[in-house]
Amino acid sequence: MTKEQFELRKFVAPEFVIGSDARFLTGRYAKNFGAQNVLVVTGPHIIDAGWVKDVTASLEEDDIAFTVFSGVTPNPRDSEVMAGANVYDEAGCDAIVAVGGGSPIDCAKGIGIVSSNKRTILDFEGVDQIRVPPPPMICIPTTAGTGADVSQFAIINDTQRKVKIAIISKMIVPDIALVDPEPLSSLSPELTAHTGMDAFTHSVEAFVSNASSPVTDVHAFESIQLMTGFLLKAYQNPENLEYRYQTMLGSLGAGLAFSNASLGAVHAMAHSLGGFSDLPHGECNSLLLEHVMAFNYDSCPERYETVGKAMGLDLASPSPAERKDRIIGSVRNLREALGITDTLGDLGVTKADIPQLAKNALHDPCMATNPRQPAATDIERIYEEAL
Repeated sequence: MTKEQFELRKFVAPEFVIGSDARFLTGRYAKNFGAQNVLVVTGPHIIDAGWVKDVTASLEEDDIAFTVFSGVTPNPRDSEVMAGANVYDEAGCDAIVAVGGGSPIDCAKGIGIVSSNKRTILDFEGVDQIRVPPPPMICIPTTAGTGADVSQFAIINDTQRKVKIAIISKMIVPDIALVDPEPLSSLSPELTAHTGMDAFTHSVEAFVSNASSPVTDVHAFESIQLMTGFLLKAYQNPENLEYRYQTMLGSLGAGLAFSNASLGAVHAMAHSLGGFSDLPHGECNSLLLEHVMAFNYDSCPERYETVGKAMGLDLASPSPAERKDRIIGSVRNLREALGITDTLGDLGVTKADIPQLAKNALHDPCMATNPRQPAATDIERIYEEAL
């Protein structure tokens, strides 16, 4: 082992409970945190599916008051965070429960920041900008993808600048995540595919990140195995709880990996697309991943070969070029098998958009840990390849 492998590393993770019916523990944990009046942050579709009712019933059993804030859209906006913070203050809340995918969870993190620090959410862009800790937060993820329930990241859409900002701080690691596979049964095939590929991308980017470590590698490698083995099965058999559990476990591992190793150019470019064009985050990652892998590959081929082994590929006999093609081709095959076959052009992105998209992506914090540092022209070329 090299000296660099023994460098000091910090690893941040919340307490979490994983398994069927974990969502029904919400009241118990809220009571443990001393909460008396909780803001439940969620989205309308999650309410319609019945998962919020399970959570609020748990709160009622422990005599904890609650207010529901459901004004959250995909790619959560700064205005939604501020509106939620107003509801939190007006209702006299003292804790937050997030029920949903990455959008409600990131919005909930933003609400917590604003409620404690009394400033606009956009003031906290970047790393370690939060001075006053947010109130206690419980997360119940309803997708197997974002990892927001265990991460120190929050991604918020700055609607004025049309960019997504990254807020990174251990202060926004949730106090507990209740990781329950049962809410995944109501996911549409499209959301299963998009969020699952988001988790897969988290693990690949964390594994090749220049901030990776032996601890994050363990989580990323296992996540790649799980998502490769079970995501397509869950997509094809949405009510199979075993498949859903395995993808939830994969998402959890991916979240623990990227929260501590960060990400790379795929996410930087997807954040830019989401802020500029309001496109689905997971779909953007899916369409960009293979092109970024091709750009990065020669900077760390042994890392990508390990990704290929985690995917179950036989890489013993081919030449280096053949191994590269086989690994990237397998990622493409997984994406297409999940029904993600559009191009960025099909989603409305034009060549004229690319210079601004590239400029925004280069300033994203995730770009700092990409294994190969790109110029603006490199980013523009990758976008063009994905059109």
